[in-house]
Amino acid sequence: MKILVCVSNVPDTTTKISFSPDNTQFNTAGVQYIINPYDELALTKALELNEAAGGGTVTAIHVGLADAEPNLRKALAVGADDAVRIDVLPVDGFQVASEIAAYAKDKGFDLILCGRESIDYNSGIVPGMLAEFLDWPEANVITSISISGSTAKMERDIDGGRESLEMSLPFVASCQKEITEPRIPNMRGIMMARTKPLQVLAPQGAPAPAKVASYALPPAKAGCKFLDVNEVEKLVELLHTEAKVI
Repeated sequence: MKILVCVSNVPDTTTKISFSPDNTQFNTAGVQYIINPYDELALTKALELNEAAGGGTVTAIHVGLADAEPNLRKALAVGADDAVRIDVLPVDGFQVASEIAAYAKDKGFDLILCGRESIDYNSGIVPGMLAEFLDWPEANVITSISISGSTAKMERDIDGGRESLEMSLPFVASCQKEITEPRIPNMRGIMMARTKPLQVLAPQGAPAPAKVASYALPPAKAGCKFLDVNEVEKLVELLHTEAKVI
């Protein structure tokens, strides 16, 4: 199979977030970037699917600037055969999906796997938009997948249970936890990644329709209030007037 895996470059979860003085740009100084964890799961599952099928290729694709290339090299070290970077600053999910679709539309991919969302913006809209741009079906937030011939069987969690799906290739699928465990690159993979192709392409998709007006940090957490076990009426009052949950 020929599989395309979408890879996001996101700040490590331990990163201290700050913005420019006018709050219009994210401050990247000192930020450690990693491969989006959900995308790591998608990449590993793509490799496992091809191993089960007895062969195939896995291409990692990223929409972004050159600072993402170390993590694309990590994707190659994990096992991807080649990587593609669309050289444009990503602004919103629409733009990212449009760029990936413009690249993938005539490449003959059998399957496109994405993480369910990126852990920085958490919008989860790229897989659905990508499927729409390509006019492919989409399986959203899957927890398992197996492929036989041109048919895939999948499962995903729904409210109150689990749903089984069956879909014909090609399609887009977003991956959730449980689908697999991420692989850690070994020394051989790291050495081989240096010689694998990483192609940089000019943007060909639609420009971002969104524009960032400003960024803001969430309000600081207030201190805890402790009540005596017998102050039930006071607790109810605070839940109503301050917490506003009742």
